[in-house]
Amino acid sequence: MAPLADFYHLTMAYGHWRAGRHRSPAAAELFFRRGPFRGAFALGAGLAEGLRCLRAFRFSAADVAYLRSVLPSTTEDAFFDYLATLDASEVTVSAVPEGSVVFARVPFLQVKGPLLVVQLLETMLLCLVNYASLVATNAARFRLLAGPDMKLMEMGLRRAQGPDGALSASKYSYIGGFDSTSNVLAGKLYGIPVRGTIAHSFIMSFTSLEEVQPRELLPLAGGEPVDLPALAESWLQRDFQGLLDTYCVRRSGLPNFCAVALALHQLGYRAIGVRLDSGDLAQQSKEIRQVLRACGTHFQVPWFETVPIAVSNDISEQSLEEFRREGSEINMIGVGTNLVTCPLQPSLGCVYKLVEVNGSPCLKVTEDEEKMTIPGTKTIYRLYDAAGHPFMDLMALEEEPLPSAGQELAVHVLGRLGEASKVVPTTVEPLHRTYFRDGQVCEPLPSLLEVRNHAQASLSLLSPAHRRLHEPQPYPVAVTERLHRLLTELRHASQ
Repeated sequence: MAPLADFYHLTMAYGHWRAGRHRSPAAAELFFRRGPFRGAFALGAGLAEGLRCLRAFRFSAADVAYLRSVLPSTTEDAFFDYLATLDASEVTVSAVPEGSVVFARVPFLQVKGPLLVVQLLETMLLCLVNYASLVATNAARFRLLAGPDMKLMEMGLRRAQGPDGALSASKYSYIGGFDSTSNVLAGKLYGIPVRGTIAHSFIMSFTSLEEVQPRELLPLAGGEPVDLPALAESWLQRDFQGLLDTYCVRRSGLPNFCAVALALHQLGYRAIGVRLDSGDLAQQSKEIRQVLRACGTHFQVPWFETVPIAVSNDISEQSLEEFRREGSEINMIGVGTNLVTCPLQPSLGCVYKLVEVNGSPCLKVTEDEEKMTIPGTKTIYRLYDAAGHPFMDLMALEEEPLPSAGQELAVHVLGRLGEASKVVPTTVEPLHRTYFRDGQVCEPLPSLLEVRNHAQASLSLLSPAHRRLHEPQPYPVAVTERLHRLLTELRHASQ
């Protein structure tokens, strides 16, 4: 995985090596500057993939040969010899557990190790975390809009940015709260439940019932095979068609479904459901549910009332808001393009910044306050109120003592001018765990299902003001008094 880097990182690496700084201890942090989709939160994802790549980080002989061909001919041979010895055995990574809610400017990952290696890891880690966290967050927003009981199916394979993007979308949509995927390969690789409906082409491929083969179906309870198409046709002759007089747009599909479903019921089976993918989906679902209830009552088939209704057709956040506003009888929603391509925000915009080299804190100073980094190696705490909601994330220098629950803390909220604020947390939670040390993953990694459950639990802890998707209350991120003094001193020194 070592060559997964931007070219300029190799030229920087050569510069560090020539200056004799390549083994200087360094620390970097990975974070994003603004909440995605104009929301207050994101879901951190991609950690497990990043750790796997770290474990495999090295330059093969073929990698080194390629770099010889693209770096300037004046590059010293000894540098390539050095690259051949590199691995991540001296790197330490701490991170927020995958699936956790994370906020702007709060590090998702902290990386420590030799300066040259820490810098070389930048692009790889950003590549693996950026899209993963973005699509997990997008999926979480769909889940919040749909509510806990709606079944959500990811079906973006054909619309994703290539097979790699499609597999990532399936995996991280599941973490974000989707129940299943249409992507069979994702199901095989990751154990995600796979689901599907039926395409128009399957129906269009038949021109008459004579083409339906095999025609016979054994009753579930046993007995002689029954001609299912003929049995369904016999149901069509009954008087339930009168129930559909008001619904001319359902004059074909719905009565045929009811006839087949009733024929299956007669043989001991239960129909799986119906799917809509055009028109006013919410209104159609209500009309169809009314017909199914009437049909179930008329023919004394109680389960008919609860036949699942699935919908698709370019579903977006706006679609789900309309379903909620209008009311619907929809049980399952399939989402493709607007989930996997994240059209409302195509990138999370994570950055990876040095915060310390050789024990000295680093600060990026810029006219844009938002782009200024927070110097030094830090411990991150999440502060909770008496209701169990997180109300602030607090950055402290690594050597500072752990703040205590019930203790009054003087903090400086980022982006706010003025004196320190006083807060008293009911609970204090250190956010980061050490996941990688001495070239190995040192913390057991949860299964994909466990990460998904953790993500939903993390979201449920947010206060409604921070969880809402439109115009949420900004989530405060603060620094301790001591870190604030360091930040102020470094800013003044750089001017």
